[in-house]
Amino acid sequence: MESSPNKIEKKKLDFKDSKYATGRRKTSIAKIWLKKGSGKIYVNGKNYEDYFKRANHKMQLLRPFEIISQPTEYDVRCNVKGGGLTGQVGAMVHGISKALLMFDAELKSSLKKEKLTTRDSRSVERKKYGHRKARRSFQFSKR
Repeated sequence: MESSPNKIEKKKLDFKDSKYATGRRKTSIAKIWLKKGSGKIYVNGKNYEDYFKRANHKMQLLRPFEIISQPTEYDVRCNVKGGGLTGQVGAMVHGISKALLMFDAELKSSLKKEKLTTRDSRSVERKKYGHRKARRSFQFSKR
């Protein structure tokens, strides 16, 4: 059976000497493997530019590398699940920041100043009984 040129061949990514970190945001969980390399970022087996279409998602993902002024020093492999794309990007940024600290602990002050090492604990508030949403009530009619 011949492989067609349209099919993308999945090559095995070598991340043997890498650092591992987990990032979380809302209901998204990102497992990050980071190693010294040439600046390639793979999300769930795809290039990050193919996975994230919005420009602000791509910009947000590259933010930790721009803060440490080393945009093409590290390769990233990530498995992310749960939530939407914005939550997934937030989880990846959190995980990448934690993994960067394993390589160089001196980066902590610059990453902490931008609040990238702290998990964003905000999540959706639960819906309450007798309300339309978490806080929004049904319309009141006097007559």
